[in-house]
Formats: sequence, C-alpha cells, structure tokens
Amino acid sequence: MHRFATLLDRLSFEPRRSAKLALLGDYFSRESDPARGYALAALTGNLRFRNAKPATLRALAAERVDAHLFALSYDFVGDLSETIALIWPHSEAAGSGRSPPLGEVVERLERAGRGEVPGLIAAWLDTLDETGRWALLKLVTGGLRVGASARLAKTAVANLGPLSPDDVEEVWHGLAPPYEALFAWATGKGERPETDDPVPFRPAMLAHPLEVRETGTLDAGDFAAEWKWDGIRVQAAAGRDRTGALRRRLYTRTGEDISAAFPDLVETLTFEAAIDGELLVVIDGLAQSFNTLQQRLNRKTVTAKMMRDHPATIRAYDLLALDGEDLRQRPFRERRRMLERFLVALDHPRIDLSPLVAADGWEALGKARSDPSAFHAGGDAAAIEGLMLKRWEAPYLPGRPKGQWFKWKRNPFRVDAVLMYAQRGHGKRSSYYSDYTFGVWRPREDGGEELVPVGKAYFGFTDEELLEIDRFVRNNTVNRFGPVREVRHEAQAGLVLEVAFEGLNRSGRHKSGLAMRFPRISRLRWDKPPVEADRIDTLLALIMDGATDGA
Repeated sequence: MHRFATLLDRLSFEPRRSAKLALLGDYFSRESDPARGYALAALTGNLRFRNAKPATLRALAAERVDAHLFALSYDFVGDLSETIALIWPHSEAAGSGRSPPLGEVVERLERAGRGEVPGLIAAWLDTLDETGRWALLKLVTGGLRVGASARLAKTAVANLGPLSPDDVEEVWHGLAPPYEALFAWATGKGERPETDDPVPFRPAMLAHPLEVRETGTLDAGDFAAEWKWDGIRVQAAAGRDRTGALRRRLYTRTGEDISAAFPDLVETLTFEAAIDGELLVVIDGLAQSFNTLQQRLNRKTVTAKMMRDHPATIRAYDLLALDGEDLRQRPFRERRRMLERFLVALDHPRIDLSPLVAADGWEALGKARSDPSAFHAGGDAAAIEGLMLKRWEAPYLPGRPKGQWFKWKRNPFRVDAVLMYAQRGHGKRSSYYSDYTFGVWRPREDGGEELVPVGKAYFGFTDEELLEIDRFVRNNTVNRFGPVREVRHEAQAGLVLEVAFEGLNRSGRHKSGLAMRFPRISRLRWDKPPVEADRIDTLLALIMDGATDGA
C-alpha cells in the first residue's frame, strides 16, 4: 500500500504528461502481481466495493473526531479523503512498516460484508501515515483524481513492451482485474490475452481542429463533408460468442461501456457489425439538443418513461466491421458505400445515416459550417455544431492521425456574465475555488435588475487566472452554503467573466430558464464593472432566432 500511495501522491503533483508516464511505467515494472493490476484497475475506474461508501468513511470519522471540528476541517480542505487522512487521530502503529499490501486491501474489501467494512478500514487507517490514509480512502471512494486518465494508464502498460495503447484497448473489455495476462503480454512473458469477447472496443479515430488558414493548403475535393451532430460519439458493436449467443455493447469514444443506460437502443443491435456514429435523442425524425440527451447519460438504470420520452438513436458515420470482417483498413469512400447498403438492409428507425454535406469548395463549406440550415433540409439544423471533413482515401486509424480528419466547428457564442458563486475543486484543485456559477441581469417587477444564474464552468482559465479568481473569492465572500461561497456581485462591485459556450437551451430546472452547452471561461474582464455585463434578453434573442438552440 505504501508504494501505491507514493505513486498517487507523486502523480497528483506532477503536471507533465511524460513524467506521469514515467512514474506509472516505473511502478508497473517494479511492482508485482496482483498489486500492479489492482493499481491499474483503480486508475481506470474498474474497482467497485459494494459495501464501502463515502457515508461509511464519514461515520468512521465521526467516531474519532468532534463533529464540529470535522465540519470545519472539511470545509477548509474541500476533499473528503484528504480531510479524514489529515484529521485521523495518530496511532502508535502508524508508519510502523506494517501497512497492508494493496492486493490484500482490495481482495478483503471485495469479500467483506457491510458490517465488516468499517472495522477493516479503521484498522488500516491506524497503521498508515497521512499519505497512506489518503490513498486508501481514495481507493475506497473510487475518485482518485490524480491527473492520470485511463488512457494514460493503459499507455504506460503498453510501454512496458512493444505494444501500442490501442493494442491494450482492443483486449481491455475482455479482461478483469488484476490483469495478470495483460502484464505478461506487455512484458513479453505471455501471449496476447485470449478473450471470448466478440464485441471488442475498436479505438476511435479522432479529428484535428481545422484552422481557416489551412484551407489554402488542402484540396476540398479530397474530403467528404459530414455534419457534426450535437450528441456524443459512440460505437455500437454486436457479434456472436462461441456459444452462438448475440452479445451487444454501446461504447463511448473512450471505450466506456454505456449499454446499461440505453437498453432500448442496445436491443436494436441485431446484426454482427460495429458502427461508429453519434448518439442522439431523436423525436419525430428530428435530432434534439445535447441538453435532452444529457438527461439519459450517466444513469445506471433508466425507466420506461425516460426511454419513451427520450428515444435514443444512432446517427451512423462509419462501418468498422461487418460479419466478422475488420473494415478499418479500407478507404473511407468504400466504407461509406458499405455503410449505406448496410443501413438500407437494416431498415431500423433507431439507426439512421448521417447525410453528407452537398457543398463544393471551401467557400461553400464555410457557409455550411456557419449556417447549416441553408444546406440541411431537415428541421433539426439547430442540432448541428459544425462540419467533419474526412479524407476519402483514409483508413480508419486510431488516435488523431495528421491530415486525415478535421473538425470545423461553428464559432462559439460569447457573453459577459458576473461571478455569483464559487465552489472548491477536486484533486489538485481541492485547495482552490475553481468551480464558478455566473449570471446575467434580468429585470425585476419593481423596475430594478437582478442577477440570475445562467451557467457553471470549471475550465478555460490559466493557472495564473485561477489564482486571481481564487483570491477574489476569498476576499469577497458574502455568504456560505456548505462548500459553496456566494461572492459580492453588485452593480459596481464584482468580477465579470467572458464566457464562451457552444449552445443554449431552455431549461425548467434553472432559475433563468436557460442552460448553456459547454460553457468555459475565456477571459477575465477586470476592465468592466458588473453593471455592464449582458442582459438575459441577449441570450433569449439567440434562442428566438434559432442561433443557439442546441447548436
């Protein structure tokens, strides 16, 4: 457990990707099985302890520490695991070298009943130092937040030998912790893991943003143009296992299995193929905004009413495999023709074809990107966020191969809003107020104006700007609501943020009646007093003319 704790601690303070890979690689090469496999499972979010929950940890802390002191400490630190790790009473056994092995911790927690878990965790906390306690609690809660993504961890495993991260991705979903066969393969001590998974995840091909200046160096005729729909990229795969049973999965572009959230869509996968497409909610043939789809995302279970009111559809872009044949090395032109024939034969309303854009030359494509409704006959042009440009002769390659695919998004909308509330971040940002709620002015019945929240953002700013905003929050807090701080936001006193966003939707869940799509802080407007921030009429006008409704 000590080596795992040291790894997490160093990862959390290391900003460089190459250095993080080096730390992971060193740990995986030095640590033995099964500990390194369980560490990999923790880093990739594949450990679940049914009877160990955050509430259990809170109860343990309440038994050892005064409740008021704990509340004040949690409020100051902002992270549950870090708070308990720091405030846990010192034990003579702490740091004595008797810390439990990571494999033992994982295996005992997996077997332990609900009544056993508190005693196990408390005993381990008594033997660990502050860093060890923090790592244990992070392991239990499953929220590591140490700046190492699942992809980065898999890349580190691949780097142990002559593998690529995509080699690891293709066998990943057929494996389970502690991944001993995977490490044996990566280190040259074993063969490629055999899995009976007929529906592996095929690593997604991604696009580079297209800069306008690049159009002068590219021939528009070399590319197919598709609409970039405002959903989430998915891969729908179905195939038969060794027993002949049909297996079906729905993956995100990063390989996360989201089948459980979309059982109505998964049951339509009656073929043996793999489709790359966009997951959308489509009602009466019209793609809805991302805000509508978001109501179904990240759900472990979904009700019949939710499926009926928010029917999920795949708008297909590409065909990656068909009847056991891998098509990815074929050119896009050929895969597109095969996809069109496949969908005609399938003839299912929940899986349709994303149309190509009928625009020739960069000037016409630029107009289509800026005004999709002029080129798209359907009534759902508002759900288009730009163009995808795919080289006709390109094979389907994992990652972002240079010069093959480009995304040309519509320019973001921008609004000047006033900072209203701030909340502590997580992981490396747990000591900073880095989650911001902002608002615009709305008329009151008495003739005055009030600020109403229109969005929330936690990225887009630099590290230097984070320090500036954090300082402002601390010096201008006027009220506290648990971990949330209300800051001064008067007509002449406050902080104006320029917020960029991709779209705007009506929302009954927000006081303003509006919800932003992908808001981020583009710059701090220290030069502008809050009274000069935008009014809600500005945003409502965007919806009324259809400019941002699901854009």
